[in-house]
Amino acid sequence: MRLTRRHFLGAGGAFAAAAGLAPLLAGRGARAAQPRPAYPYTLTDAQWRAKLSAAQYDVLRREGTERPYTSPLNDEHRAGTFACAGCAQKLFASTTKFDSGTGWPSFWQPLEHAVDTLEDRSFGMTRTAVNCSNCGGHLGHVFDDGPRPTGLRYCMNGVAMSFTPQA
Repeated sequence: MRLTRRHFLGAGGAFAAAAGLAPLLAGRGARAAQPRPAYPYTLTDAQWRAKLSAAQYDVLRREGTERPYTSPLNDEHRAGTFACAGCAQKLFASTTKFDSGTGWPSFWQPLEHAVDTLEDRSFGMTRTAVNCSNCGGHLGHVFDDGPRPTGLRYCMNGVAMSFTPQA
């Protein structure tokens, strides 16, 4: 078979496309520019797998996302506190929860020092990921389209949290 200019250009174009898509297809949590900080509460991967359900592990440790409208916490309206399902650190007061219409539990403000944020460049976009400041578990993302007084929408995965009603 004789290689023509067309073969060469076609192969070069395919290679360039594959190289450009590789970062997008490399998997979840491709946070290229920012290393993850050390967290006070740590477990080995085997310990996390034993402690968490498969869905919790996928979200908290692999930065997955649950399907919208699947979490009972989306419809939780009682007074109480939302905590990290990985380490039980308190994250959000129910008084800051609101219905964002997105299908995920949403809050306009976390409890003080409860979460930290990292730039998330996965899936070809730039977002701000929200993690538990105690164990580093991935909770969701924060956006600047929320209600007053902060204007923020902490869009959280319900499977990454637990809820304790106020006594």
